[in-house]
Amino acid sequence: METETATPWLSEAEQCTWRTHLDVNRLLTYQLEKDLQPFGLTMNDYEILVNLSESDELRLRMSDLADVTLQSKSRLSHQITRMERAGLVRRESCESDRRGLFAVLTDAGLDTMRKVAPHHVASVRRHFIDRLAPEELTRLHASLAPIASELRAKRGRH
Repeated sequence: METETATPWLSEAEQCTWRTHLDVNRLLTYQLEKDLQPFGLTMNDYEILVNLSESDELRLRMSDLADVTLQSKSRLSHQITRMERAGLVRRESCESDRRGLFAVLTDAGLDTMRKVAPHHVASVRRHFIDRLAPEELTRLHASLAPIASELRAKRGRH
């Protein structure tokens, strides 16, 4: 016979906080996506461009890119194929591992990143950063950083 354990249900305040967090996450992502549409990019595209633009030699192994963007290798492969067609990235073989592939930022991808980044940052500022006082941003970061760190550790990353 299975023993039931009491579920520690969320209090009204906890439920309200949790649902507000979900709403903000969804609505902010929606708005940032909408603000990237005139450039023909999605948030996934932009995240890939950012990661490649900040990496050594503007390239990352596909497996590392999948890990950092929280995408399955299959989903990332489709995403990279679409971005290749747009001329933003290309795939290159890994000389040290014949099975490995790199995603590489093209000159057009870097130009796109340089053109879009100021607009994206302005969107983030307009819809999120400027809505909070500096001390609220500090408290929010202090609150969220340990959660992000713990979740990263559970994924096997540090």
